[in-house]
Amino acid sequence: MSSKRVAVKVEGRELSLSSLDKDLYPEFTKGEVVDYYTRIAPVMLPHLKDRPATRIRFPDGIHGTSFVEKNAPSGTPGWVRTVTLATPGSSRGRDTLDFVMVDDLPTLVWCAQMAALELHVPQWTVGPRGGRRKPDLMVFDLDPGAPASIMEACEVALLLRDLLAADGLTAHPKTSGKKGLHLYVPIAETDRAEEYAKQAAYKLATDHKDLVVAKMERQVRRDRVFVDWSQNNPAKTTVAPYSLRAAERPSVSTPITWEELEDARRPSDLVFTAPDVLDRVAEHGDLLEPLLKERQTLP
Repeated sequence: MSSKRVAVKVEGRELSLSSLDKDLYPEFTKGEVVDYYTRIAPVMLPHLKDRPATRIRFPDGIHGTSFVEKNAPSGTPGWVRTVTLATPGSSRGRDTLDFVMVDDLPTLVWCAQMAALELHVPQWTVGPRGGRRKPDLMVFDLDPGAPASIMEACEVALLLRDLLAADGLTAHPKTSGKKGLHLYVPIAETDRAEEYAKQAAYKLATDHKDLVVAKMERQVRRDRVFVDWSQNNPAKTTVAPYSLRAAERPSVSTPITWEELEDARRPSDLVFTAPDVLDRVAEHGDLLEPLLKERQTLP
């Protein structure tokens, strides 16, 4: 394997790419990861814009050591936008961290060069001077406990869609890229998203005891779908739309339609790899575009 470096210019920024023929997945190279993120950027970047990115890096591929990176590493190019944010209770014992803002294509390509396969973002944005805004997204992470699968998560997604619709809220689904689903509700900025999401999850768990659980404890999740409302906590993040995931194949957290969700008959119907997703975007555009435009008021 060659580790030769390639100098490229991306939107006027100089980048040095290396080890492009290294397999980060079985049969999917770092060069293919860079290519995917370059081509998906037009629909992905709007969902990353102004949201501090937590990067999960796999320098030796999905079977090697990985690590979560919130702080901008030493050697970060000067043109990469960073925002210093308070991180009370940080496991690193630091009061602030310098978060990378993946606002443009050069920064996204730089993340791919650093083998940051997964990009996770919070439900809130920062303002032009780096101030933290109130959440403008509410998310539900539907996580099936084995032997339940994404098929049971689909059932729960439809129940949750109806529960939200009764409150006048429209939800938009995507796959987690692993075994679950995410439902997003674009909202007017508010501090109440976590409280509302928790109430909705517990109502669903009360009404559908055999299918849904809203408690955090792992031992109660077997063969049921955990509706994780806690990702609305300002300290938490969710994998970004169109992010790759660390799985055996280069699967992607993929926006889907409600029709696809209803029509799915087996888990494989809802697994999409990087090439699949590029084809889908060419056909459908960004199915999560409403997250960028709609602002619904919580009741």
